[in-house]
Amino acid sequence: MNDDIRKLFPVTRKYIYLNHAAVSPLALPVVEAMHGIIKDVSDNGVVNYQHWLKRYMEVRAMVAQLVNARPEQITFMRNTSDGLSAIANGYDWRAGDNLVTCNVEFPANIYPWLRLKAEVGIEVRMAEERDTRIDIDEMLSLVDERTRMISISFVEFASGFRFDLARIGKFCREREILFVVDAIQGLGALSLNVERDCIDAFAADSHKWLLGTEGVGVFYISDRALELIKPTVVGWMSVNDWENYLDYRLNYRPGALRFECGTPNTVGIYGLGGALEMILGVGIEKIESYLIELGDYLCEGLQSKGYTVVSSRRDGEKSAIICCAHQKHSPASLYHRLKAQNVICAPRCGRLRISPHFYNTKDEIDTLLDLLPE
Repeated sequence: MNDDIRKLFPVTRKYIYLNHAAVSPLALPVVEAMHGIIKDVSDNGVVNYQHWLKRYMEVRAMVAQLVNARPEQITFMRNTSDGLSAIANGYDWRAGDNLVTCNVEFPANIYPWLRLKAEVGIEVRMAEERDTRIDIDEMLSLVDERTRMISISFVEFASGFRFDLARIGKFCREREILFVVDAIQGLGALSLNVERDCIDAFAADSHKWLLGTEGVGVFYISDRALELIKPTVVGWMSVNDWENYLDYRLNYRPGALRFECGTPNTVGIYGLGGALEMILGVGIEKIESYLIELGDYLCEGLQSKGYTVVSSRRDGEKSAIICCAHQKHSPASLYHRLKAQNVICAPRCGRLRISPHFYNTKDEIDTLLDLLPE
C-alpha cells in the first residue's frame, strides 16, 4: 500500500501495530468524522438532526456496497453479540431442534445458543477443531432433519482459519437451513458477498478490521430470514412513521431496520463512515490480496526462525490472522518481549496471534521477525 494510506494512521509514529484482530487504532478520517459530529452537537444541539439521519443512510449504503447487499438489509447494533442474539432469540425454536457450530468459536457465537439449549431444549452440535482446522465435511455431517441453523465465524479468532462460506451457504440454501455468520474477524479485510455466499444473517462490530470504534456493529439479514426472525427487542424506532409518537400501531419498519430499536450510536456511525470511505476507496479485493501476500511473507519468516505456523495456509483458508507457536518460548513471553519494543501482537489460546492490516508493511514484518528469539 502507498505512503498516503499509511500517513492516515498516527499509530505508526510509535508502534508497529499488528493486533487488528483485537482492537484497531483509529485512522485520521475516523477521528475527524467523530470530532465533527461531536462539535456539531456541542455547537448546535439537535438542530442538524436531519443531517444525522441522512448520514445514517449513507453509512448503511456503504456497508451494503461492501457486502453486496441492499441498504434496507443492513442495520446498526451495539456489537456482534447484539446481532447474533437477535437471530437466536427471534427464531421460533422447538425442543429437539438443533444448531451446528464448532468448538473454537468466540463466545459471542456460543452463549446465545447455549441459553436456548438450557431454556428451550435445542441441541448445540459442535464440530471439533483438528490440526487447527475445521473439516467442513465433518461439520456438515452433523446436519439432520432437525437442524435449523449453521452459525460459524467468517474467520476463527484463535487460529485464523477461514471458512468456505460459499460452500456452507449453498449447502444450507439447498436444505432451507439458515446460515448465520459471525463476520467480525474478516469483514473489512476479506471479501464477503452475501449473495455469492448465500448468507442469511451476519453480525460484526466495527472496531476490528472495519477500522471503526467500539460500540457500533453492523447487522445483515436476508429477505428469507426476515420471514423467520421476529424482533424481540422493540423500541420507538422499530416501526414505520416512528416520528408520529402517539400512533401506537406495531407496524414494523421494512427489512433490517425493524431491529434498530432506538437512538443509535451517532458518533460511532460517523466514525464507521469515515473508515468505510477509506476501505471502499482502496477496494476490498485489493486489501485482501495484499494481506494474503503479507501473511505468506510473514509465515515464511516465522518458519525460517523455527516457529510453527498454526494458521492454515491452504488456498481458500488463509486470512489476515497468523498464529504461531514455539517449543521454547511461551506466547505470553513473546508478547511482552515484542511490546517492550513497541511491536503489538496478542497471546491467544496458547498461540501468538499476529494480525496486520493494509497499512502495515514488509519492513514492519522484518522488524517483528528480527525481534523474535530463535
